Amino acid sequence: MSVVVANLSASDDYFRFFGLTQQFTIDLPALDQAYLAIQKEVHPDRHARGSDSEQRLAMQMATLANTAFQTLKNPVQRGLYICQLNGVDAKLETNTAMPAAFLMKQMEWRENLDEQAEDLQALEELMDEVQSSKQETLSEIAQAIDGAKNYQRAAELLRGLLFIDKFAVELDDAIAALA
Repeated sequence: MSVVVANLSASDDYFRFFGLTQQFTIDLPALDQAYLAIQKEVHPDRHARGSDSEQRLAMQMATLANTAFQTLKNPVQRGLYICQLNGVDAKLETNTAMPAAFLMKQMEWRENLDEQAEDLQALEELMDEVQSSKQETLSEIAQAIDGAKNYQRAAELLRGLLFIDKFAVELDDAIAALA
């Protein structure tokens, strides 16, 4: 039995598709290995002599593998996907409510970025703080999902992580402009 057939029934759950446990803290090397095994199995060259339906199935599996892989590899996408699997929609487009302390921290970072736009060392120190905040948030998300199974809390934290990531990109651009 090929990987294609074995995994087709699990296509509604990316974790099952790759034979992984549904959790936020993921074994990235195992994900890479499972992805490569499936891609090797569904590669168009392996199905060039197959029927049209076999070729189409292989293409669908390759597309599904790519989508599933990209979703699980990215921490934000993985977290949102787990929340979705557990009936919690993060409502990213409509729900932008954040705790006051988080918003204050964002405003402080923005002010620092604006005020220290020409100070490379200050911006690098700010980046260290932002990266530290990101790591803390990732740990909290892992605890909310893997520990407490609190998907509402995880969704809130994931929305915050999107803000942190967006700011980190802006800060990185500012640092690159000075370097």
